[in-house]
Amino acid sequence: MGGAQVLILLYFVYTATCNEQLKIRFQWKELDYDFTTPALRQQAIDTGNFIPKNNIPMGLEIFQDKLFITVPRWRQGVPASLNYVDLKDTNNTSPKLKPYPSWAAHSGSKPTEIISPFRTRIDRCSRLWVLDNGKIGSLESVPTIYPPSIIVYDLTSDNLIRKYEIPQNQVKQDSGFANIAIEDSDCQKTYAYLGDVGKAGLVVYSWEKNESWRISHHFFYPDPLACEYNVKGLTFNWTDAIFGMGISGPNPDGFSTLYFHPMSSYYEFKVSTEYLRNESVAETNFEAFQNLGTRGPNSQSSASFLDQKTGVLFYSLVNLNAVACWKTSNKEYLMKNQGRIYMDDETMVYPTDIKVDYNDNLWVLSNKLPVWMYSNLNPDEVNFRVFSAPVINAISHTACDVTARSDILQKFDKFGNKVKNITKNIASVFNSSAISSSSTSLIVIAIVASFIAYVVPN
Repeated sequence: MGGAQVLILLYFVYTATCNEQLKIRFQWKELDYDFTTPALRQQAIDTGNFIPKNNIPMGLEIFQDKLFITVPRWRQGVPASLNYVDLKDTNNTSPKLKPYPSWAAHSGSKPTEIISPFRTRIDRCSRLWVLDNGKIGSLESVPTIYPPSIIVYDLTSDNLIRKYEIPQNQVKQDSGFANIAIEDSDCQKTYAYLGDVGKAGLVVYSWEKNESWRISHHFFYPDPLACEYNVKGLTFNWTDAIFGMGISGPNPDGFSTLYFHPMSSYYEFKVSTEYLRNESVAETNFEAFQNLGTRGPNSQSSASFLDQKTGVLFYSLVNLNAVACWKTSNKEYLMKNQGRIYMDDETMVYPTDIKVDYNDNLWVLSNKLPVWMYSNLNPDEVNFRVFSAPVINAISHTACDVTARSDILQKFDKFGNKVKNITKNIASVFNSSAISSSSTSLIVIAIVASFIAYVVPN
């Protein structure tokens, strides 16, 4: 066995132990919608109201038996930009999207009730918060622009309970509101934090006061040394500002901690919401914003989400086609303290959104966004995937593991079974009679190294 084959074996051992945490729940080659009749679907195609290749899922959220999926109107031909699929339907892994709350909310007079949301968030009070970017055709020559807004639905009745347009003085020329975090320990005194990825800033909205204000800080801006990306062989430059946000539960002082990062950056930051809930307080406490540290090279991240029960912050690594994590109880934000949940250059190309539901399950959406934007997706292969796993399983045997460590011999037995299964699958590749003693040593080293990585979080 040559050195290259040894490396292949090591790769199989490593990826098998790294990639089993998340399971694919849904996958699509192209998105389709649950039109009332086949004739209405064909009519939508004929009139250009439905152009399948122009539809790409961007955000996800979960409530009981509904998996919500946003489809921004970046290009023409998106019939509904907020949808859901039924989680009770376990017979279909590529279900048609059902518009939420109805077809009427996405059609008719302009502007429609829902225009073009990127991401959503469901709070503890059974309210669905929809951050509507307000832009139609932003990737086309002449976009249509409406004021960005927050749209809130009561999920117990599916009724619209509030729509709040962000004031014009808080929206800049190149603003793009792409992500939302909710501080919801009190249903009446709830705060929403809206990241402006296009023109670095944070808009804070008070549910009780029904008003908002804009906060600026240099930590919201992109790092000019982190603006180059390479995904699936495509090299491009983005100057995306504050994007990923994860919010903790209440601290002893009653405020939460907002963890955040610009997308074009390698660094993570945090600030207490004490300094965000009041505009003047934020402006006079510039030093309250803290730099936690770096994720390492090539580690630009889009979405993030903090699981308040375990204190684990999950985040995407878009250049690496991976999802990673960090325990917020850890005093140091260093590479060695960050765990890798899932990594795959085929199934996890561009992880675009991450959530943890109220049943303690981790959800991830991947969508090949750069390929969709700068090239063409192949309609004959799977392009969009939704992954899921219980949080405890997802973080097991990573640097984020919060469970008590079991006996190392039990781990070795479990790992040994994994290696047996892997070697059975790839045995036909190798000619065992040709294995030299030096190659055998390399294989042993590879397996031992993989076991150490499996047992000891790095």
